[in-house]
Amino acid sequence: MSWYSRVWQHYFDFAGRASRREFWMFTLYNMLVIFALSVITALVHPLAFMTWLYGLAVFMPSLALQFRRLHDVGRSGWWLLISAVPLIGAIVLLVFFVLPSEPMSNNYGSVPPLSA
Repeated sequence: MSWYSRVWQHYFDFAGRASRREFWMFTLYNMLVIFALSVITALVHPLAFMTWLYGLAVFMPSLALQFRRLHDVGRSGWWLLISAVPLIGAIVLLVFFVLPSEPMSNNYGSVPPLSA
């Protein structure tokens, strides 16, 4: 759970690095929260706004986490713009997100504390 809370603590932090484990654990917890909210929305339709509120709240920390993950593999955050290219962009980003962390300090900072 520390990976999930660490991302929220660095809400607007686009500098530095995020380990592969931090990225994927946040993604897992995020998907579980979205699934739970979807079930609640399906059962109690008037609570659909909760899913929208969570989506708005999680947008910025997710974006910052993606920047930091790209920094961890030695790429600029500008690589997120490749997602505008249909299919190819998503595949390229997925490959970058799956790559192991650079073992030494790079231009974006030192090795993250929760390295995988």
